[in-house]
Amino acid sequence: MTDNSAPVAEPIEFQAEIRQLLDILIHSLYTQKEIFLRELISNASDALNRIQFEMLTNRDVRDMDAELALWVKADEEKRTLTIRDSGVGMTREDMITDLGTIAHSGARAFLEAAGDSAENPADIIGQFGVGFYSVFMVADEVRVTSRSFEPDAEAFVWAATSGDAYTIEPVETEQRGTTIEVKLNEDAAEFAKEYRIREIIRKYSDFVAYPIYLGSGDADRKKDGYSQANRQTAIWRQSVSDVQDEQYDDFYKQLTLDFEPPLTRIHYVTDAPVQMYALLFLPKKADPGLLSPRREDGLKLYIRKVLIQEYSKDLLPQYFRFVEGVVDSEDLPLNVSREAVQDSPVIARMKKALTRKVIDSLRDLASEEPEQYEVFWKEYGRFIKEGVSSDHASGRDLYSLLRFNSTEKPEDLTSLVDYVERMKAHQKDIYFLIGDDHRSVQRSPHLDYFKKNDYEVLTLTDPMDSFMLMGLQEFEGKKLKNVAAADTELPAAEEKELETEGESLAAGELARLIAKFKAQLGERVTDVVTTDRLTESPARLVDPDGAVNQEMQRVYRMLEQDFEVPKKILELNPRHSLLRKMATLPEPNELLDTCVEQIYESALLIEGLHPDPASMIPRIQEIMEAAAAVNNSE
Repeated sequence: MTDNSAPVAEPIEFQAEIRQLLDILIHSLYTQKEIFLRELISNASDALNRIQFEMLTNRDVRDMDAELALWVKADEEKRTLTIRDSGVGMTREDMITDLGTIAHSGARAFLEAAGDSAENPADIIGQFGVGFYSVFMVADEVRVTSRSFEPDAEAFVWAATSGDAYTIEPVETEQRGTTIEVKLNEDAAEFAKEYRIREIIRKYSDFVAYPIYLGSGDADRKKDGYSQANRQTAIWRQSVSDVQDEQYDDFYKQLTLDFEPPLTRIHYVTDAPVQMYALLFLPKKADPGLLSPRREDGLKLYIRKVLIQEYSKDLLPQYFRFVEGVVDSEDLPLNVSREAVQDSPVIARMKKALTRKVIDSLRDLASEEPEQYEVFWKEYGRFIKEGVSSDHASGRDLYSLLRFNSTEKPEDLTSLVDYVERMKAHQKDIYFLIGDDHRSVQRSPHLDYFKKNDYEVLTLTDPMDSFMLMGLQEFEGKKLKNVAAADTELPAAEEKELETEGESLAAGELARLIAKFKAQLGERVTDVVTTDRLTESPARLVDPDGAVNQEMQRVYRMLEQDFEVPKKILELNPRHSLLRKMATLPEPNELLDTCVEQIYESALLIEGLHPDPASMIPRIQEIMEAAAAVNNSE
């Protein structure tokens, strides 16, 4: 029961954060005042969702047969605007909690976000449950009259004329729901015009699930004084052939408040394995921006057009969290609790079907509109890679969606399917190389042999690639092999290699040079050996037997889990001209010492392992001075 001892017209101060919030809204959003109506209608729609859900399991509700709708009335002469709903309503305690208390309103979180963001506060207002306060941008006075759905609850009116305090007092009204009366200030007189309100409703609220009736003047006294202003169509339940592109785009824009049309859409109607309707969208940008009303990941879940969950995370895998849209089920019972939804076997079947549909739609996009798919990949590729690494059930289905750069196509994207088609007849494996950026990976000494012999290598420079490789081990029977691994079997060499190979160091010179590297580098390397895998580069670093592979090293480095620069084997190219010249230098020799250090640190740099690249600058200058001195002496 409501406490009847509360004094009439009791003045209550707004909390400090609420006053600060009102100051921001009033002074910062003057160019976007119309969003106040969007927020009030959104709140009313939420109240209608709540009462609709309540009535599924509770028959003891005030005005059980009342129409679930919103009524908006503009009175140009009085300069007022009234928004009424037949929703769940509020008690006196609800009013204090929802309209004047920091704990529930989310105002503190909004203020922190507004302070940290360069975005306009209008773009984030809906995300923190503070949309109601936007009404003070246009109001001289606001009155909120409400009666809760609880049969014994009394009605109260909440009123405020400034950002300092508000009053609450009992009031007589029989209607369940909430009525907001706004006395508009002079600068907001346009919002008392019926045509302007209809324009705003069509712009922001056309597909609200409940009818929005619009009237003007003395509409309450006219039997037919209101007309429906929104289309309210459950567009996802219509036949695909009956919906126009413009309707899809309008629905998407109201769902997301995105100014651009989606990259693609998926309208899916099926009766097997479950009967459901789905309308899904892929936004053009992965970052929805602060304008988005979406507070969490997830799809809107309806049961027979009744909204059950605003953000259902159980209908698609986590890596498809960027998908926006609605799903409507015929096979879930209307009285299912929100908590029980995720445990329903019907949800599991819906998830499997929706996941398959999204994957198939992306494959079609890649095949039929490759340019659009490239846009998709640049925005969402990391999510697909996340799925490959984490989804043991459907991960393989994502392989064909992957795209990479390669030594064959450094500026373009290639699929694994295309790579396999270009493989040489005798090639058994798919080769890849991990790096930090495209420029450095193209210069990697690990590519020497493969470039020389025309073997294509996928170049993986996205931080997600290392995680992806935990799930991607082979494709179409071809194993993926890292060309930086010491134990990777080299494919057959072209005959032309024999013609271009330089002369190797003599055994004695080579032994002395290796001893020099070992002595100078000490415990920084596990060994120094020669290799026949290098042609253009003097040296490279590889992992010793038993070491954590390069992919996991990179994962640890990104996660910063006790990562240390790993000790590797330094492999030398005995045919490289630099090493042959170094072998002729007498010892002790400062230039020889400098060259040994530079070769090692250059190898660290190319691997993305150098802890302080700038420290190489003095040594490089020293080498340049030595080269200049030799040139002058000649």
